[in-house]
Amino acid sequence: MSKRILNDLWQVGGDGLTDPADAAIYLMRFGDKAALVDAGCGHGHSRLKKHIAECIPSDVQLEYLLLTHSHFDHTGGAEAVRNEFGCRIVAHELDAVYLESGDSEVTAASWYGARFKPLIIDIKLRGEESTLAIGSGSVTAIHWPGHSPGSVVYTTQIDSQLVLFGQDVHGPIHPALLSDEKQYQASLKKLVALDADLLLEGHFGIFRTKEEVREFIQSFMK
Repeated sequence: MSKRILNDLWQVGGDGLTDPADAAIYLMRFGDKAALVDAGCGHGHSRLKKHIAECIPSDVQLEYLLLTHSHFDHTGGAEAVRNEFGCRIVAHELDAVYLESGDSEVTAASWYGARFKPLIIDIKLRGEESTLAIGSGSVTAIHWPGHSPGSVVYTTQIDSQLVLFGQDVHGPIHPALLSDEKQYQASLKKLVALDADLLLEGHFGIFRTKEEVREFIQSFMK
C-alpha cells in the first residue's frame, strides 16, 4: 500500500513497498498531470504500478519520471515505468552519459549483481538549475554533484510547504561511483540553504520539520 505524505504527495516504492533493494520512490500530482521521482531497481514493478493506481485516477497523466542520479537502485526500473505510462525520463546530462551507455560500474548495477541496460534519457538537464512545468504546478531541478557527477535534487511547493526530494543526501562517496568529496560538501551547504520544510530521502525516510531537515543534512558535513 502507498503512503500519503501530503495532499497529492505519496511514497509509492522502496523497501517494504516494492522491493528491498529499491530506494524510495515518490509520486506527486498537479491537477491532471503527475511526476514520479526515481524508479527503484525494477524488480517490484507490478507493485509500483498498483501503488501509483491507488494514488492517481487513470485520467491523470504520469508526465515525467524524474531521476535524481544514475545509480541502479534509483534507475533500474526506469524503462519499465516509461513503457507502462508513456512518461518522459529526466536526468542531468552528467549522469545521463552513463545511463545511455549502460555503464554497470558507474551506475552501481554491478553492486546488485545486475547488468545495466542502456537507458535513453528524454530530457537532459544542463547547468545548475532548471524548472519543469507539470500540470498546475512546477518542479525545480537543482544540480548538486558529489555523490555522483550529475546528482540532482528536486523541489516543489505542496500544501504551502517547500518539499525537497534529496534521495542520497547521505552519500556514500566512493571512487567507483565517480564521487567527489569536495563537491559533496559544497552541495550539502547548498541544500541547507534551501531551508526546506520536508526532506524526502532515498534510504533514511522523511524529515518533516525544518529543524529535522537541517540537522540530517548537517550530520554529513565536515
